[in-house]
Parts: sequence; structure tokens; C-alpha cells
Amino acid sequence: MLDRLRWPLPALLAWSSAWALFALLQWFGLHAYAALALACLVGVAFSLLGGTWWRRLIIGAGFPLSLALSGGVVLPGWAWLVPLALLFLIYPLNAWRDAPLFPTPANALSDLATVAPLPVDAPVLDAGCGLGDGLKALRQAYPAAQFHGLEWSWPLRALCALRCRWARIRHADIWRADWHPYAMVYLFQRPESMQRAVDKARSELAAGAWLVSLEFEALSLQPQATLRCPDGRMVWLYRAPLEPRNA
Repeated sequence: MLDRLRWPLPALLAWSSAWALFALLQWFGLHAYAALALACLVGVAFSLLGGTWWRRLIIGAGFPLSLALSGGVVLPGWAWLVPLALLFLIYPLNAWRDAPLFPTPANALSDLATVAPLPVDAPVLDAGCGLGDGLKALRQAYPAAQFHGLEWSWPLRALCALRCRWARIRHADIWRADWHPYAMVYLFQRPESMQRAVDKARSELAAGAWLVSLEFEALSLQPQATLRCPDGRMVWLYRAPLEPRNA
């Protein structure tokens, strides 16, 4: 439910929660440094609700900035590196070049098996699995498949593993991992990274394997099939060997 909140409600919820926790910890006598770190952690956790990188920064940085402007607490300069460090822990530098963390809707892939059937125990990869919403949607479509997830952020990888205990979740760079073992690779990237995904799929996907992209089309490829999600977004399906788009 939280990921459906309209902007700026996620930011307001994050800031108020961080301030409430900070005040509560101070009231219990916790050291200001520790209270700051824990309150910033709450804000950074809420930043997962932001649909864009700018919104994530606003959510994650809102509490420490408002604390600094309030002048109510005197902290050393290095203390303001705490929220920045937490942001980069959840969003490593190379992740900023890929898709923002935005969950796959629950029923987005429910009809996938009708146009892309897979055998029992087929290995399915969510490349950039985030918190696991894509894996859950894939499992709804293929309950008998074997699921794998790759995620570069350690905290997101850990949370995904907790949410999707039936899947094998690994900390890995999706662009360096080998896609050859998988019968299907699912992506929810962004337009700028789709050609990179196409080049990797061309060189690594086995014949008959599927490349599936939510919302963003691979403009250089001819889709094998398309589906429309309940929310109107498109799912683009390509099968190896990938066919170039018809002139």
C-alpha cells in the first residue's frame, strides 16, 4: 500500500517519522549521534517509495537538512555524511545509471505464460530484482519455475531474499552476470539502458530463451509478442535468436 502513496505524501511521511523517532530516542537519552543515524536510516528506508532519483534524494535528505536548518541540535560537520553514506549503501553508484527502484505491479505479468510458455523447473531471472516485486509477479505466472534474482544493492538484496525465500537472490551486477543459463530474463529498466540489454541478450541468451521488458520497448528488435498490463503499460517479449526490427 505504501508504494501507492501520491507525491508528496511519501516525503511527508518519511520526514515526520524520522523527526518522531529522533525526538523519541533523544527523550530516552540516546546520544545525539546515534539518534541521528537511526532517524536518517528511517528516512533513507522511506526513500524506496520515491519513483525517481530526485524524489529519493528529497525523501532521504529531508530530515537531516531540516534538522540542520532548525539549529536545534549542534553536530560536527562529519555527522552530515551519515545520511549520504546510507543513501549510497542502498543505491550504489553504478545503480544510479540503471533503472530507478520502482516495483512491478502485482498482476502485471499474470498473462505472461499464455504467450511465453516455459517447461517445469525452467530457470527465470529477474535482472535487477530490487525488493522482489518482479519475482513475485513472475512466480504468479510460472508457479513451477525456478527463480533467480540479481541485485547490486546489499540492503535491497537482503530484503528481497527475506521476501522471496523461494528464489535464489545474489548480489551481482546484471551487466556482468551471465544470462546464458536462463530460459527467461525479465527487466524493468529504463529507455537509456534497453540497447545495452539487447546487446547482452544477443550475445548470451540461448536459442529459445525469452527477454521480457516491462513498459520499455527494445526499439531495435521485433517483438515476438506484447501484453497490456491492467494499468495500461505494455510488456514486450523477445525470443532468441533476437530478430531485428522490420524496416
